[in-house]
Amino acid sequence: MKVLILNGSPRLNGNTAIALNEMVKVFEAEGVEPEVIQMGNKDIRGCVACGSCFSKGKCVFDDIVNELAPKFEAADGLVIASPVYYASANATLIACLDRLFYSTHFDKTMKVGASVVVARRGGCSSTFDELNKYFMMNNMPVASSQYWNSVHGREAGQAEQDLEGLQTMRTLARNMVFLMKGIALAKEKYGLPEKEEWQPTHFIR
Repeated sequence: MKVLILNGSPRLNGNTAIALNEMVKVFEAEGVEPEVIQMGNKDIRGCVACGSCFSKGKCVFDDIVNELAPKFEAADGLVIASPVYYASANATLIACLDRLFYSTHFDKTMKVGASVVVARRGGCSSTFDELNKYFMMNNMPVASSQYWNSVHGREAGQAEQDLEGLQTMRTLARNMVFLMKGIALAKEKYGLPEKEEWQPTHFIR
């Protein structure tokens, strides 16, 4: 099994990395292959709603987003992590996720998603909600933990002192592994849930 992990922090080996490393250790111990991509320091522009991905099969801006697409498709789970900026995620991560989810047209049903947020103090809950929405509109089960998936720390390395936060990360990883393995067994026995044809509606005629 494979998990793709997107680190949305621009800082190498920062507090977001500390949080994710706790998950990586659990994944490896459980026989799950994690791949961590540091993309918060990349130059990623936002979606311009050109619609080219529907004809090209990939985003018109040929950058790391198109490199992530096959990794996402092959993964059983996706972890997205961000530091908190003004009660929201790093804008670079959001630009990446908007384009990654919109331009990839493979079925994401039952890929397990988990979001992780890191902050000095406040804004974790709003950022956590923001990131979870990518999973919830794509038929992706959201892994939970013993608390909201947040770790606290400001200066590099301070997250090591948040013992409850790090425990939350380990619990999250174990729960995610359980879900991925359970879903794999269920797919083998029952297949994926039946899907209805999409019925798009608008608020105007």
